Amino acid sequence: MLESLLGTSPWAFLGLTVVLFGGAAWLMGQALAATWRPAWQNVVYGVMLGAASRFFQNALFAGDMFSLSGFVIDTAVITALALVSFRLTRAYKMVSQYPWLYERSGLFGWRQRGSSS
Repeated sequence: MLESLLGTSPWAFLGLTVVLFGGAAWLMGQALAATWRPAWQNVVYGVMLGAASRFFQNALFAGDMFSLSGFVIDTAVITALALVSFRLTRAYKMVSQYPWLYERSGLFGWRQRGSSS
């Protein structure tokens, strides 16, 4: 059941999609945030990494390259990791680059210095 949904074995999914391509997505999110790119670019590059993940699933583990559900799941996991990394890096950059304007407000956010909300 899970194998037909992912288009490959769960171990191949964890190894390639989550660890290898998830690590690449994490670095991608950091790079996009560090260069002040918009967040929607994570989605565009995430789709590209999702396609590459499907190709490697096929080439290395004989997974179904054209599994639509596998592609959607791969892309969703990769894009989610990229967006989390993007937001963490952007929050860090805002408070470290503009410490007189902003202070940290939780893990993913910042607020104007001196505001009580």
